Amino acid sequence: MGYYLDLFSPETYEAFSKSNQDISGFRPRQQHAASKIHPGDKLVCYMTKLSRWIGILEVTSECFRSDTPLFYEKDDPFVIRFKVKAIAWLSKEKSIPMRDERVWRKISFTRDYDLDYAYWTGKFRNSLNRLEEEDGQFLEQFILKQAHGGEIFEVDLHEYERILSHEVHRIDRTVSVSVPQENEALEEAPVPEVRESIKMQALLAKIGAQMGMRIWIPRSDRNAVLSEWQDDYRPVLDTLPLNYDETTLKTIEQIDILWLRGRAIVRAFEVEHTTSVYSGILRMADLLALQPNMDINLHIVAPSERREKVFQELRRPVFSLLEKGPLSESCTFLPYDSVKELAQERHLAHLSDSVLDEYAEDAE
Repeated sequence: MGYYLDLFSPETYEAFSKSNQDISGFRPRQQHAASKIHPGDKLVCYMTKLSRWIGILEVTSECFRSDTPLFYEKDDPFVIRFKVKAIAWLSKEKSIPMRDERVWRKISFTRDYDLDYAYWTGKFRNSLNRLEEEDGQFLEQFILKQAHGGEIFEVDLHEYERILSHEVHRIDRTVSVSVPQENEALEEAPVPEVRESIKMQALLAKIGAQMGMRIWIPRSDRNAVLSEWQDDYRPVLDTLPLNYDETTLKTIEQIDILWLRGRAIVRAFEVEHTTSVYSGILRMADLLALQPNMDINLHIVAPSERREKVFQELRRPVFSLLEKGPLSESCTFLPYDSVKELAQERHLAHLSDSVLDEYAEDAE
């Protein structure tokens, strides 16, 4: 028996709370991780944004795929599923704050850091990450205690309502959207941070090349990126081998890094270095608006502290109502730290680009 992380957004927490609590679903790219989980294993549930532990689910089946909607009227993205039994499920007022000192000082991946440390979230990049047994046992006991009495941890209901996404009803589907607060300044980052983004473009180019990809770098950034990426082998394209209309090509050419296999784009990366984290997301949305049938893995790459801002922007109404579907279902977040971690992998030449899915985070 093992313990595994199950991440809920406030939206999916509310939906699961109102359900029979007998099915937990995950995205298709988590099929491989799900195949390693078996009846008797336990899912330790955590609510993002509110940063609280919320429940324990016991897995009662092998994973299976079903397109029957769970949380959405149509096109539910959580199609990889387990039958589960709720051992404990907490109200939000009883949910346990991650930064409660009794939790923070006990769990293996936070206890060595100060309570205000901001870079502990690597374990939380995806659902189905395995937890250390001692961490799982401790959290299970704490959650069970909360379920059978416990204490109240007050929730700012106004703030909770603000972070909940809201639904927009369309003819073909219901889409969850969020509206970022407009008092966040849309200012340019200082020069040192811009320099950091060039280093990140170079690192992404290097990783792709080691995996056997050909690399596209926008002409405006090419010299700066190549000055950082000084390997002997640099398979950089001078022109894109694509047959699209001029508008689409101009849009694609501006994307910060592209990985190509043959004549096909495999992955596209926008490295965000402004506080608005908006321009790259807009370019990704433009691309999907121009070519709704294009099947590319899209990634926004930014510092970890901008995670929530990226997620808010991805779920703006303008990006959630694209013909292809919500941008948040096509585009994931890659923290700088995760890219650096991947770059340290010693066997990149033998790995598929799908390894990125283990590091990417969904806007859930």
